Amino acid sequence: MLPPAPKFTVERLTFATLTELPNTWQNADYKALLVKMNYVNPDAISEAELKEMCLMAFTDLEPREAAEVVLGYLYPEELTAGQVENLAHQMLTEKLWEENPELPLHKGFYQATQLLHDAFNGTFPATKAVEFQVKCTAENPADLAVFDNEPAAPLMRLLAPGLPDNALINRLFSPQVEGDKFEEAKAMLWQLTTTEKTENSITFDVVSSAYWLEDFKYADTYEATTHADAVVTSEE
Repeated sequence: MLPPAPKFTVERLTFATLTELPNTWQNADYKALLVKMNYVNPDAISEAELKEMCLMAFTDLEPREAAEVVLGYLYPEELTAGQVENLAHQMLTEKLWEENPELPLHKGFYQATQLLHDAFNGTFPATKAVEFQVKCTAENPADLAVFDNEPAAPLMRLLAPGLPDNALINRLFSPQVEGDKFEEAKAMLWQLTTTEKTENSITFDVVSSAYWLEDFKYADTYEATTHADAVVTSEE
């Protein structure tokens, strides 16, 4: 007989809407992008001006060309030159961080579109993300171990009951929520940080796309069960 599923009280502490993901574009990134655009000696630019110089350099290119630069920088191994060209064209009109079938690329698509949207004054789609803190209190303190290895999947299973029935996660991913494999959760939770841990509770800071989790802003405190993904062991 299987042990009972770990039961938690889930409490949304904060909720905010973002356009830019925290701590994603750094000065080293702006310098690297300037190098890709053949800018001579970006090290000579003051740190306070790096972002602005990078955005100005983009506007010397056609929007699609600028998109190719950013995508090529973010995904040098994952995307071929042909894919970069096609995606750069799509970026002008499509929200790739929502519409592209490759979920592991969504965070980068969001970052790229946000930067290009700033550079080209709205030529690219507007970006929208969410950030919230959620406290998960275990009925049995030992059950906090469910988050030890890969916390994204068990956390997403706790967030799902706080969303409406027609939310995308509940409509499209209920087999993963209820089953033993939810690999997509890691790609949906773009930034996941533990901000506090006590004997029987853990508080996470979550950054994700509004596409997945905007409706969590309506969540009241509730109880839900969760479980970690099954661990696959290779047989000798």
